[in-house]
Amino acid sequence: MRARLDYMATLPEAFKPLLKLSDLAHNSGLEPAIVNLIEIRASQINRCGYCLDMHTKDARSAGETEQRIYGLNAWRDTPYYNQRERLALELTEVLTQIALNHVADEFYQRLLGAFSESELVKLVTAISTINMWNRFAITFQSDAGSYKTEHFVAQTALEKTH
Repeated sequence: MRARLDYMATLPEAFKPLLKLSDLAHNSGLEPAIVNLIEIRASQINRCGYCLDMHTKDARSAGETEQRIYGLNAWRDTPYYNQRERLALELTEVLTQIALNHVADEFYQRLLGAFSESELVKLVTAISTINMWNRFAITFQSDAGSYKTEHFVAQTALEKTH
């Protein structure tokens, strides 16, 4: 598969806020493992090869285990994730497939039992952000496997323009 176009270079002003949201998600105070798991799980659901490549590499470099990454698609059936991670993964699935699901009152109450209101907003921000990235990468067929080269060059170029 070959990239259709470099969307970040085509309209860089559109990606400054998205890059800021990504930065916010990663520096929000949520456990880094939760943010990494959210990004991988949403990318699995959306079948985004580029983002799967990126976020599994980032998670591994942050210390995530291969076992937890490999088991993520079956997180309900494995013992590798704690309660907060499980709830974050469930919310990721609900929001990533929002047309099929809604956040039921019972589920929302379970979320409030494990996360503060501020943390819930941070979770929804992280989930929404990766879903936006997935949609760009899928539409324009970003080159899976190229992360650590093109991404940093494009991000550095965007940062220099603001």
